[in-house]
Amino acid sequence: MSIGKDVVERRTLWIVLGLNIFLAASFFVTGAVGDSSALVANGLDNLSDSFVYVISLFALSRSARWKRGAANISGALLILFALGILYDAWRRYVGGSDPLGIMMVIMALIAAAVNAVCVWLLARLKDPDVNIRAANTFSWNDFAANLGIIVAGGLVAWLGVNWPDLVVGVIVAMIAAWGGVGILRDAHEEHHEASHGNEQGRD
Repeated sequence: MSIGKDVVERRTLWIVLGLNIFLAASFFVTGAVGDSSALVANGLDNLSDSFVYVISLFALSRSARWKRGAANISGALLILFALGILYDAWRRYVGGSDPLGIMMVIMALIAAAVNAVCVWLLARLKDPDVNIRAANTFSWNDFAANLGIIVAGGLVAWLGVNWPDLVVGVIVAMIAAWGGVGILRDAHEEHHEASHGNEQGRD
């Protein structure tokens, strides 16, 4: 007996949600212990992703209009969390920080492996809706950010300075904001296509 599309999507989103909650908690702990803006930034990013997955799960079995509304909330949340990341980087720039490069690299490697699993799980879903596409955007963004942390952690450990950590924190914020804008654009285009289709139907 085949499993329904909604059931597969819901199960996948629950798995990805659990992995993101795990990563958010891990990033916050290592970011606090390692005094790292980049790790805290990724923790905020994964936390925002988790909120978005909850919204996506809520909208999954609802109408296309609900799904577009959920995607709009997802995009707005990403932009909001990007502003929080920028504030944290600025606070550490003004007040100073002493990040632990080796801890940054280890945590980023673990997170990259987990995000690769998320990307693989989401890529298996057929004919994804706007929220599934948004989830895939988050996972790819997180994977790219993890690679940036690995480079930054190596530079911090090698040079003994904090600026690579701050730079990656800002880059993560920019990636999150850009992803949020992309999700809002995707939802708007889908709304436009739906409206255009309804108009043709009335004709």
